[in-house]
Amino acid sequence: MKRLISIFVSLLLLYTATAQQFSPDLFNAMQWRMIGPFRGGRTVGAVGVPQQPNVFYIGVNNGGVWKTTDYGRTWFPVFDDQPTGSIGDVAVAPSNPNILYVASGEGIQRPDLSVGDGVYKSADAGKTWVNTGLKDGQQIGGLAIDPNNENRVFAAVLGHPYGPNKERGLFRTTNGGNTWEKVLYIDENTGAVQVAIDPKNPSIVYADLWAGRQGPWENGRWSGSESGLYKSTDGGNTWKHLIEGLPTPQQGLGRIGFTIAPTNTNRLYATVDAGQFGGIYRSDDAGEHWKKMTSDERFWGRGDDFAEVKVDPTNEDIVYTADVVVWKSVDGANKWSAFRGAPGGDDYHRIWINPNNPDIILLAADQGAIITVNGGQTFSSWYNQPTAQFYHVSTDNAFPYNVYGGQQESGSVGIASRGNDGQISFREWHPVAVEEYGYVAADPKNPDIIYGGKITKYDKRTGQFQNIAPEAVRSGKYRFLRTAPVLFSPIDPSVLYFAGNVIFKTKDGGNSWQTISPDLTRESWDIPASVGVYTKEEMKKMPRRGVVYTIAPSFKDINTIWAGTDDGFIQVTKDGGKSWKNVTPPAITAWSKISMIEASHTNTKIAYAAVNRIRCDDMQPHIYKTMDGGISWKEIVTGLPNDPINTVKEDPLRPGLLFAGSERAVYVSFDDGEHWQSLRINMPATSIRDLVIKDDDLVVGTHGRGFWILDNITPLRQLSNNLAKAKAVLYKPQNTYRVRWNMNTDTPIPQEEPAGQNPPDGAMIDYYLQDAATTPVVLTISDAKGNVIRTFSSSDTLYTIPPVNIPLYWVRPQQLLSAGAGAHRFLWDMRYEPLNIPASYPIAAVFKNTSPVPTAPYVMPGVYTVKLTVNGVSFTQQFTIKMDPRVKTSIAQLQLQHDLSLQCYQSLKQSLEALKKIHSTQALLPVAGTEKEKQLLATLNDFEKHNGFAQSAAVCGTLFNILQESDMPPTSQTIVAAKEAIANFKILQAKWAAQKTFIDMAEK
Repeated sequence: MKRLISIFVSLLLLYTATAQQFSPDLFNAMQWRMIGPFRGGRTVGAVGVPQQPNVFYIGVNNGGVWKTTDYGRTWFPVFDDQPTGSIGDVAVAPSNPNILYVASGEGIQRPDLSVGDGVYKSADAGKTWVNTGLKDGQQIGGLAIDPNNENRVFAAVLGHPYGPNKERGLFRTTNGGNTWEKVLYIDENTGAVQVAIDPKNPSIVYADLWAGRQGPWENGRWSGSESGLYKSTDGGNTWKHLIEGLPTPQQGLGRIGFTIAPTNTNRLYATVDAGQFGGIYRSDDAGEHWKKMTSDERFWGRGDDFAEVKVDPTNEDIVYTADVVVWKSVDGANKWSAFRGAPGGDDYHRIWINPNNPDIILLAADQGAIITVNGGQTFSSWYNQPTAQFYHVSTDNAFPYNVYGGQQESGSVGIASRGNDGQISFREWHPVAVEEYGYVAADPKNPDIIYGGKITKYDKRTGQFQNIAPEAVRSGKYRFLRTAPVLFSPIDPSVLYFAGNVIFKTKDGGNSWQTISPDLTRESWDIPASVGVYTKEEMKKMPRRGVVYTIAPSFKDINTIWAGTDDGFIQVTKDGGKSWKNVTPPAITAWSKISMIEASHTNTKIAYAAVNRIRCDDMQPHIYKTMDGGISWKEIVTGLPNDPINTVKEDPLRPGLLFAGSERAVYVSFDDGEHWQSLRINMPATSIRDLVIKDDDLVVGTHGRGFWILDNITPLRQLSNNLAKAKAVLYKPQNTYRVRWNMNTDTPIPQEEPAGQNPPDGAMIDYYLQDAATTPVVLTISDAKGNVIRTFSSSDTLYTIPPVNIPLYWVRPQQLLSAGAGAHRFLWDMRYEPLNIPASYPIAAVFKNTSPVPTAPYVMPGVYTVKLTVNGVSFTQQFTIKMDPRVKTSIAQLQLQHDLSLQCYQSLKQSLEALKKIHSTQALLPVAGTEKEKQLLATLNDFEKHNGFAQSAAVCGTLFNILQESDMPPTSQTIVAAKEAIANFKILQAKWAAQKTFIDMAEK
């Protein structure tokens, strides 16, 4: 008994010691990098600055706020340090261009929306921000700033998209956001979506109230009876419902988008969503009476998504409306012509026209923002905004690996995780013929073959794709939604799974399919309380609507497969699909979306489930874990904020190391989900819809900021309580590939062209110092034989490469070693000690035909040891350098290249040292000296110029560059030339050694 108690206490102490969070100071040297693609995503906030016609701001759904100062040529984020990225509107004070207000929450009704946390304000043109309140509004669709008073602002608060709440309606501040007052409110189900102030009379305000609600099931939505357009003539204190000539809620009235003509504020236009009564309406008496101008749905259709009209600031008869196409009328909305869009169908949401120059127009669409400065003749590009919205992310087995996903409204993306030219540009990405919502799955055995959507097979080599959906799918027998799972078995790479409300399997690339499950969704359900006033008893009797939303094949057993549905079921089979068992925990109620299940990498009985209940108006995080095959479940959310969770994954190498993606950030748990902590680091707040662990990298697919990669998570895998207590830690470096960082020999891509970031260039050496070192920190790298290759010290200073008329992209200064407290990631470029040439040295003449300036040769692939010395205490770790897998040069050929390169490098280095000695001696000699001095000068000149060290340096430097410019086998003529140059140098070196005593004596 005592022994059992002792074991129990020991286990309890061990659990208590491990079940904890680690200080981010231990690992925050890691940084997320954005890889793209640079193709815009859904944008509903758009505004320019009239006084600064080159300056514009956009608000991106889950992408934050972006600014351009060059008419849209380049965009840069100005909101990335804020806690939300979901934006509904951006407004600039007309009286002060430094004052900005941002409404968070998308302010729309659609299945993939995200919510925000109030109204933000900047007083310095976007440099810094403060949250002014209205945090429970969740969706704020519109802002209006008094043209004469930057502190008087109206906010149209749409409210919770999936439930009732009281903080909705129209709010007003008169003190710059210090306080807000509700000035127009109907009930907890009716919100405001747009507000506008009469530009000639700020006491006149218009607002649209919209009683819209999203349902807990996909594509479920309702409209209430209180929608309508309102007007105030006393600054928002009292309101009048404008109804004359407009459809009524009984006629299906939903959202109204409206605009005021700046030159005649009695003229208003509206796009009205009301079924058969919908259309473009016009008022000529300040909203008192309305007339329908057209019923054509091309100009106003899908009114819950598009509701934007704008009037030319110089002509009340010129009006634009945004829909799938932006349309323009020049006769007061009687006749319309396409202004921008067709035939692509780009889904436009916002129009902003410069009041001082109507030729300058900003459009915001599902593909980002574009600007015209010539009245629509040409537009800037949306291929410069990394704000793509992805639903899922996957990678392939190529090198470098590719990242895949379906992009909302823009098809699909396959993009390399590393570019050959020092960055990830447009050269590295291409669509892969998968629909915009779907999964993408590369064949594990052949990365040129891509599967995805519902469902296609794509060949990257030919660009051709084929519909391979099961016949039963094409017949409409099964249900599918926008994100049908498509993924390969982690055990058998020939098995591909695909799901609707049932699961399909193919082993022959889609040539034939097998159905391996019944309908796994709910036959009956309860209606969530959040549906509220829209609840009807017949909802419980409607046809089944659920689908399988996630599939998790076991990593250990080919017959064990987990499945989760979007209506709240978790099912598991242990016989390959012959029978299924419902193992849903009681806490998961109907219409709780099982957004991701992850099977354990080590144990068939362990699985994790991310449950997103935003559609039930539940903003709490939900992650469940089972240790017994689904018999029992435990919710594991300690440390997570109130933020719905979309995905959870387990690290394949360290059991219990979990990663989760929420609507705002990435989180990590070191103790199997018992405690969580933020891993946001430098990433902007955005919706993390999916993540995968690829080798040593964490790859994230966001719904508003494209793809991001956290390179080399090996420090997270190594963290322990003992390490956390240590004064200094040298993490074991990952095994590193020797990859050339920039092989661009062409004209560089202009710096204005957007590009994603490449991985850090070199072997990553991570270390941690609890306190700043009191003596220089020293890092030494040795080869397998113990030969010291490089030594770095925190006392080093950066040397500069002198200007030699070479392209700047060749120049890459060495990073300095840090002795400061905290985590550090040091990069070794996997080369020997480079030439350290003083800037004053006359090197131009030596290397006039040699570009770039020679640096140092790469080390050979193999095992290396890194030693870190801190305050006299040393730590060592070993790691392996591997060759770029794309290189097919044999080890023997690489060794020959290495040896010749190293000898040329050493010959070059010693030639430069001799030249330095020659020049210093020449400087001491008088112009007209003695015979001995003249003889010495002639000797020095011979050694410098006439087949001397200058020529030797130039020849060896040129050959060094030829040998090191690629990993291809050296050509026979290069080998001969290098051996000859090395031999000539040795002869010259011998002669120099014979004369050196004479030179030293003469110099004295």
